[in-house]
Amino acid sequence: MSIEINNESSIEVDESALQRLAVYALDMMHVHADAELAIVLVDEGAMEQLHVQWMDEPGPTDVLSFPMDELRPGTAEEPAPPGLLGDVVLCPQVAETQAKAAGHALLDELLLLTTHGILHLLGFDHADRDEEKEMFGIQRDILVGFSMQERRR
Repeated sequence: MSIEINNESSIEVDESALQRLAVYALDMMHVHADAELAIVLVDEGAMEQLHVQWMDEPGPTDVLSFPMDELRPGTAEEPAPPGLLGDVVLCPQVAETQAKAAGHALLDELLLLTTHGILHLLGFDHADRDEEKEMFGIQRDILVGFSMQERRR
């Protein structure tokens, strides 16, 4: 799996943990081993520009996803085809504020947001109650499984 992480923000982040999570999440979703993903971390100003440009909403946000080849999850028998999954853009400053409010570490928030962004790239959404239940359930399963894997490291 080709996962490129580019930290353009002023906040130091454990990029190797984001890398491990992305590999874990894509494996869980049966995405082809030749799929490509980019994770970019940006400061609030850059995120605000993206948020206004693409979502027509003011202010910075925590995560944005930009799908490329519209890949969908596969199965163990038939993984998703290879291709460009797309970009997940994170804003560590917004994530830090959310992490403090939730009472957990910045890295935990970034792992959650990365998972959330990857699921959006794979076509999941949370616009209605059923979609939200499905997406957030998968998100939780990925994060719990990843956490267990990390403890065994």
